Amino acid sequence: MFTSKKLLSAYEKATKIPFDEHSKYIFFSDVHRGDNSLSDEFAHNQNIYNFALQYYLDAGFTYIEVGDGDELWEQSNFQVIRYAHSDVFMILRQFYDLDRFIMLYGNHNMAFKNPKHTKKQLFSFYDEYKEFFSELFPNIEVKEAVVLENKKIPVEIFVVHGHQGDFINDQIWPVMRLLNRYFWRFFHIVGLKNPASPAKNAHKRHKIEKNYSKFIAAYHKTLIVGHTHRPKFPKPDELPYFNTGCCIHPRNITGIEIENNHIALIEWRISPSDNGTLQIIRRIIRGPRPLSDFASK
Repeated sequence: MFTSKKLLSAYEKATKIPFDEHSKYIFFSDVHRGDNSLSDEFAHNQNIYNFALQYYLDAGFTYIEVGDGDELWEQSNFQVIRYAHSDVFMILRQFYDLDRFIMLYGNHNMAFKNPKHTKKQLFSFYDEYKEFFSELFPNIEVKEAVVLENKKIPVEIFVVHGHQGDFINDQIWPVMRLLNRYFWRFFHIVGLKNPASPAKNAHKRHKIEKNYSKFIAAYHKTLIVGHTHRPKFPKPDELPYFNTGCCIHPRNITGIEIENNHIALIEWRISPSDNGTLQIIRRIIRGPRPLSDFASK
């Protein structure tokens, strides 16, 4: 019940965003951009992620990052992350300049809940080559949640990271950040798994997903989250629970697309062509399904 109360609180405070059949959205979560060291789980997927972002930028999509975009548990200094993945942030800045970038915070970048920290870290950065400060995301507001409201179909989509109510990753997140920064970041390099992470602990992940289902059933919401790292697209007889997955899988990144009032679960991966050339391809895993399937009854 605590998860439901926390999610409901996030829903009630969420920014409402109208959309229609002309709107296009891509949702990625749990990118976990790090410092490009051995502990940076995003680094091996940077080229796939960059390619996908450029595709969505050119195609007119709005990018909603559903929390944990930056790995601020392992790395205390965001500027180190920005420098390590400068190409990524230049694409993100293009989205932002076009008013097509919405950033939500999750447990791993909870620091951006603080507007003062956000202003210090995200509004501008020091350009090492030109040797002056340049704008990054000036005046950005990192949100806890957003609600997409369809103008023509009675559909409302609640988008939030999903750590809300998860005791270890919500109530005592500073403790977990400390352990991650000085303990687990070194151990997962050699293959040891953090039992507190829902991505690495199947029992914990299933418990969290059951709590999402309880919330959806109680409040009749269509929910898009991340946090567990496990992609989810509901079958016709299931509750409207969608999970973006993450961008740190060994071989691919996954996300949710909305286009033409349809929703789909997609992946991007490196795959060999018929002549053996490696290429980055997009594949629809589930869907697309019309959003009208999730209309309020």
